[in-house]
Amino acid sequence: MNVKGKVAVVTGSSKGIGLETVKILLEKGMKVAGWSRGATDISHPDFIHFPTDIGSWESVQRSYEQTVAHFKSPVQVLVNNAGLGYTGGIETMPVQEWTEMFNVNVHGIFYTSRLVVPEMKKLDEGHIINISSIAGTNGIEFMSGYCGTKHAVRGISHSMYKELRNFGIKVTCIYPGSVNTNFFDKIDSVTANENMMRPQDIAETIAHVLDSHGNYHHVDIEVRPLRPKGKPTR
Repeated sequence: MNVKGKVAVVTGSSKGIGLETVKILLEKGMKVAGWSRGATDISHPDFIHFPTDIGSWESVQRSYEQTVAHFKSPVQVLVNNAGLGYTGGIETMPVQEWTEMFNVNVHGIFYTSRLVVPEMKKLDEGHIINISSIAGTNGIEFMSGYCGTKHAVRGISHSMYKELRNFGIKVTCIYPGSVNTNFFDKIDSVTANENMMRPQDIAETIAHVLDSHGNYHHVDIEVRPLRPKGKPTR
């Protein structure tokens, strides 16, 4: 896709992967709307932030309407990056935390995609990128809720790509391993560190996927740090 001048929405834009994705898409000449609960610290003539609770249908609708009105153009790229994770045993995890993960990580992808797809179909072009996790390919003890949401992202993405490919719309699911972001602030058993991938690495992967030939479709991309425990001592 020739992305220059086209409109992109990046969810979870205030930090980490989302923030780095906004930066790289602006560098490529796109017009970008950041949707997140926290402010996105970027000042650029082609960027605007709309406070958004991705787990709320009403909030997502409002941000979509504001985005289209602001740029006077449909959304042609959607990066579903917003997500969060909590740990806990299946019998001890608070119901509120379980529900919040599914609202943001799963329902949010439905809300955003439901809004952008009709115009993408009219344009016969579009790209939706969903950020899952390697937790979406296996199970992890004391992370059943988070793994459940990321398995859902995988299933939704695979169904979407088959449903939308004949309308010229690509759907790509990316499964990162550990990334050095604030995600681990809520995970007591893991501390973010320099052996993890950088958020800009994932953003660069997103940019690469968007640049691909129109008939070349990345469906699944799994990425991991080369040495997650650092270089071994000899």
